[in-house]
Amino acid sequence: MSDEIYYELRDILDKFPRGFQQTESGIEIKILKKLFSEEEARLAVQLSTVPEEVGEIADRLEGNVNDLRPRLDEMANKGLIFRLRRQGKAYYRVAPYAIGLYEYAVKRIDKELAALFREYYEDAYLKTLGSHNIPGFKVLPIEKVIKSDSVLLPYQMIEESIRAARKIAVSDCMCRKEAILLGEACKHPLENCLSFGAAAEYYIESGLGREVNAEEAIKILKEADESGLVHAGANSKHLSNICNCCPCCCLGLKTLTQKGSYRERHFNPIFEPLVDADACTACEVCVERCPVEAISVEDFARVDRDKCLGCGLCTGTCTVEAISMVVRKDVRHPFDNVAELGGAVLKAKGKEPLTVKQKV
Repeated sequence: MSDEIYYELRDILDKFPRGFQQTESGIEIKILKKLFSEEEARLAVQLSTVPEEVGEIADRLEGNVNDLRPRLDEMANKGLIFRLRRQGKAYYRVAPYAIGLYEYAVKRIDKELAALFREYYEDAYLKTLGSHNIPGFKVLPIEKVIKSDSVLLPYQMIEESIRAARKIAVSDCMCRKEAILLGEACKHPLENCLSFGAAAEYYIESGLGREVNAEEAIKILKEADESGLVHAGANSKHLSNICNCCPCCCLGLKTLTQKGSYRERHFNPIFEPLVDADACTACEVCVERCPVEAISVEDFARVDRDKCLGCGLCTGTCTVEAISMVVRKDVRHPFDNVAELGGAVLKAKGKEPLTVKQKV
């Protein structure tokens, strides 16, 4: 079996904002061969990097819609391509490596695939993750820890945003699932990766996650908060996902806690802690709670705002309520939507915008 089709697929995936790099070891090809059959890879390379209706794809390939649709649906259900539905029509596109093929393998991953993903992370993904200095994630605290008199924009209210979502899904955290398979399980809960809207519809229809209502999603969020997880979603005002990240397993967060990277590359903090020095008893509970070691205590708690994620975990466990969360005065507002975020990353990397393939 020739690997040429997998090289072609790799090069297409590398056009996405987070890319899919060529490596000396060829680990990325091993991942693709584990995920895609040769036939599936040959169909995937014919798709565009932006969604198309099945009729458009069939016309470009000079194929039959009735033959093509079930093949595309089968691949979508396996997490190999992305499918969305609008007004009764299905649209399909190539799925990027992340967020995409990696996360969509949540039901298929085994120890072998986990090892391949880890090797790619160490060998290539670390080099490109955040290299453009545009944070891919925004961080929001749960609303009970925000200063009561704060005036908030809609996107800054995480629970209200969840209640406004038209569809919600929850799935296992892929990062922690990978760690479990590699014998590195942590104490944190597994099923708390939330998706919304079109992403949620895809997860539910493909069997990658289960549908939940707003109140159940908020309960999951609060349980994640109690466990000490950081609520990070795509760095956009539109709510598409909430990853509840741990510093030990999360691909993005452990770049800060284990790999020596810095916050600006990965996370956009919307809030920051405000410490009441007079009320603080210097108990150091917040020091233990902080996932990125941004807090120190002398006579009272002090926060290194250059490290702080604005996650609010310190606030929720302050026994004397000496810490509250406020919007950062120098807040960098997220992009309007994920497409705008991706476009900015592509521009920063000197890559071309994502496009629809043309009929030859």
